Amino acid sequence: METKELLKKVRKIEIKTRGLTRQIFAGEYLSAFKGRGMTFSEVREYQYGDDIRNIDWNVTARFNHPYVKVFEEERELTVMLLIDVSGSGDFGTREQLKRTLITEIAAVLSFSAIENNDKIGVIMFSDRIEKFIPPKKGRKHILRIIRELLECHPQSSGTDISESLRFLTNAIKKRCTAFLISDFRDKGYARSLQVANNKHDVAALHVYDIRETSLPSVGLLRVLDAETNREMWIDTSRNRVRENYTMKWESHQEIMKEIFSRAGVDNVSLRTGEDYVLPLMRLFKQR
Repeated sequence: METKELLKKVRKIEIKTRGLTRQIFAGEYLSAFKGRGMTFSEVREYQYGDDIRNIDWNVTARFNHPYVKVFEEERELTVMLLIDVSGSGDFGTREQLKRTLITEIAAVLSFSAIENNDKIGVIMFSDRIEKFIPPKKGRKHILRIIRELLECHPQSSGTDISESLRFLTNAIKKRCTAFLISDFRDKGYARSLQVANNKHDVAALHVYDIRETSLPSVGLLRVLDAETNREMWIDTSRNRVRENYTMKWESHQEIMKEIFSRAGVDNVSLRTGEDYVLPLMRLFKQR
């Protein structure tokens, strides 16, 4: 991509997403995530209504009376975006590729963070860590993030969500708010997600396209798996083929939601070509 064209795309994304941030998301972000970054302050006796998850069992055992840990809100948060840049992001059947939607969402979250004086960092991953941008503040930093996403040419086309979560827990020592943005076309990440959410505050943003949910009846189709480069022919005129395709999608959804539920991770699904404002608002409000 030529420099002039790249800058034009970066500017276009900035105008759209920064406008949304100032008008809609900044306040919702503040109420949803401020106060989630807490540091230990002191221990005091348990009082009726205290969260039992904050009980300090060592002190309680020593004095034979319940004590709870008291936390203070940090003045600023660190926000990390874990962004799936694998081959399946290049899929989109209507107005938008999944990768394009992911870039816009990343920009909205980034501008929301700096509007509230928080640091923002990025981990781009496929089945390896493609790029790590350490957390910083400022408009120039956000524009760099957008530019890196637009210019990203991953070394690998596969997906390993666990690898990105392990990198997060190792690289970011202080508790942060992390947004995992992916189509979740992967397996075996349940344990890593649970571990990451125990250390950090993780939210999952599932990005998908309408054609991943069902197939139209248009006869023979030659399809390519962007992550494995495997080609195959599908006869979409057969009811059984279309039904099996939809069943696999529904099964994937059920498994994914079960993983999120067990890990205690807030989540939302966002579809290409559709307005993402309301789903993101719902995610913020449910927190």
